[in-house]
Amino acid sequence: MVESVHHGSVVVLAPDGSTLFQAGDVDAACYPRSAAKPVQAAAMARLGLSLPPELLALTAASHSGEPFHLEGAQRVLAASGSTEDDLGNPADLPFDPVERDRWIAAGRPARKLAHNCSGKHASMLLTARENGWPTEDYLDPDHPLQRGIAATVEELTGQRIAHVAADGCGAPLFAVSLRGLATAVGRIARAPGGSPEAAVARAARAHPEMVAGTRRDATALMRAVPGLIAKDGFEAVQVAALPDGTAVAVKIADGTDRARLPVTVAALALAGVPREALAPFTDPRFAVVDALADPRGPVPVH
Repeated sequence: MVESVHHGSVVVLAPDGSTLFQAGDVDAACYPRSAAKPVQAAAMARLGLSLPPELLALTAASHSGEPFHLEGAQRVLAASGSTEDDLGNPADLPFDPVERDRWIAAGRPARKLAHNCSGKHASMLLTARENGWPTEDYLDPDHPLQRGIAATVEELTGQRIAHVAADGCGAPLFAVSLRGLATAVGRIARAPGGSPEAAVARAARAHPEMVAGTRRDATALMRAVPGLIAKDGFEAVQVAALPDGTAVAVKIADGTDRARLPVTVAALALAGVPREALAPFTDPRFAVVDALADPRGPVPVH
């Protein structure tokens, strides 16, 4: 008996941008949430952000709030002469449930540094300072930093931004389609050596634990599939791309995270990733890989 059904959209693009598979409306604008962070990091690198690879990976992260994440974000803040108080994101407890329970048990309060987006925000402050821009309003969509990020979003996605909102962390959020999102991440994954985009891809591949955390599926996927870059986001959004630029983007319509990973794994299988590499992520309750490949067409994800 099927208890729940999730509907959503998924696209798999070849390196040349042609469509290998699609289901749902992959050309409708949606909010990429934190799945946009590799694009934001690439934009900052284009604007002059220069960090060691592990900290550039943290720039593209929704980190778990583990001690090494907080230490990394503090290093980025120190590089710009900023403090935790300068971060524009709200205070929070660590995203990782183990770390969160430890904080609660110890009576530790929420902190801006513990917010999963603090690495991105610290890098935004550093990018602004490196360019001589004011930092007090660095989250304003009209700030030079955010205009530069928006320009990179449009260039890499090949689309005009459909709408601008504020993400949960306070940063501007640019709505694009799943096709555009997959296009952008594929371009980052196959970017020529020496480019800012290639630096972001190399950083994520070398330090997947910085992009998410030691107990997160995005980190585990990058470790399991050679050369993969992967980034999840709230409201059940996911992107992933192979070194040749083959890319996938997923959005589960109801925002429930439960269906995100099974559909992502199915899409990666359709992108050519060997099933043995994906086996640790396959739950027999979710027969999504075979369902998406069914010649009768797409089916709901159970």
